[in-house]
Amino acid sequence: MGKIRNSSTSNAYSSHSVYSFNYIIPSSICLLLIISNANGFSPIIHFPTPGLFRNTSCPSKTVVFNINDFGAKGDGFTDDTKTLEDVWKVACSLSSRAKIVIPAGKSYLVRPIDFAGPCQSKVTLRISGTIVSPRDPEVWEGLNIHRWLYFHGVKDLIVEGGGLIDGSGHKWWAQSCKMNTSNHCTHAPTAVTFHKCKNLKVRNLTMVSSPQMHMAFTACVRVAASRLSVFAPADSPNTDGIHISASKHVNLKNIIISTGDDCISIVSNSSRIRMKNIVCGPGHGISIGSLGKANSSAAVQDVSLDGAYLFNTENGLRIKTWQGGSGFARNITFQNVWMKNVSNPIIIDQYYCDSSVPCVNQTSSVSIDTVSFHGIRGTSATEVAILFACSDIFPCRRLYLEDIQLTSASGGITRSFCWEAYGKSSGVIHPAPCISSGEIIIGLKVMSNSTSRHKDEYAFL
Repeated sequence: MGKIRNSSTSNAYSSHSVYSFNYIIPSSICLLLIISNANGFSPIIHFPTPGLFRNTSCPSKTVVFNINDFGAKGDGFTDDTKTLEDVWKVACSLSSRAKIVIPAGKSYLVRPIDFAGPCQSKVTLRISGTIVSPRDPEVWEGLNIHRWLYFHGVKDLIVEGGGLIDGSGHKWWAQSCKMNTSNHCTHAPTAVTFHKCKNLKVRNLTMVSSPQMHMAFTACVRVAASRLSVFAPADSPNTDGIHISASKHVNLKNIIISTGDDCISIVSNSSRIRMKNIVCGPGHGISIGSLGKANSSAAVQDVSLDGAYLFNTENGLRIKTWQGGSGFARNITFQNVWMKNVSNPIIIDQYYCDSSVPCVNQTSSVSIDTVSFHGIRGTSATEVAILFACSDIFPCRRLYLEDIQLTSASGGITRSFCWEAYGKSSGVIHPAPCISSGEIIIGLKVMSNSTSRHKDEYAFL
């Protein structure tokens, strides 16, 4: 049992009373919860007892908030948003390190919430239990439909804990125009968004059934994400596993993704992206893009994937750009990848058109330069195992293939097809490469608006 001492008002708190409870705790956990009117506002949360919890002998000086202690029910039905939001505000405002604990064994219903920075403290959010989203899309009426759990402007944040983030996306998917073409096309929330965060660590979490993308890093710098698992049905629309936009120095490691869209997508002005030990399937594969939509400019560079297993995916390693865009995708390396029953195992498509109507042919394009594929092995679900459909005006240049072994999953043959694709190859390549150092070998006859190509669309020149 701890000793409780009621102290008198100190000079530091001369304008209001403070109660000090000195707990002698055998563990190394230290609680430092400060409530005052120093900033001109009333306390935002009701603590179990008033005042200051303090262990002055604790060397770590880490403030620990278990949200159950502050009124969270964790029954999966009661709205715990306000408690979590208020605890975040206090933790963020402290000068010492802070840890918010969402304990195991309970499910916390949380509506759309902002975890806003900047913070004075370095905050750890430990999710050991389950955070569940409201099932009804009407909850978002009048709110930002793009996000659910939204972290922005936070530095040195850690999100971890071995728990579950459940996006409850089933009603969102049912009303998607991709599930029912008679429905009006609308946006849906990303489960977890990190925006303008620096020195971010996300690890040891499971995410399921997001309404749309599961986790997005936008305009972030120095991100380390590891030991993540992401699951959604194969037919769930736009449920990318991890989406990276306008971010730098992002490291993804030891991640399992099984969704209805890209396992990992990297877009607009991202660089220094490192991916290692990625399991992907089912889904749409690992993608750079799409880039250049609506004549926009994009720049993606210095991206590497080292070690992956892809199975039953619609695409494997893909770069996709729209006609009419500008900018570049360059210095990209894919290596040490195993594939099983993957459609379009290696694909560069500068005629990407995810539209219900045919896209207009345009001359400008996002240029693609210096892309390498090393040690890619496994089976293709389609005849075209290597496809490079590049722009007439901005051909793919400095492509490099080495040690490629892609056989047919059905026992048939596999082929390579190229259009304006230039580079070189080394070692054993199967199917035989068609990239050229100076001339076109195979051309595209008919451009369809489908994101996948059929062999009948190509002809030898």
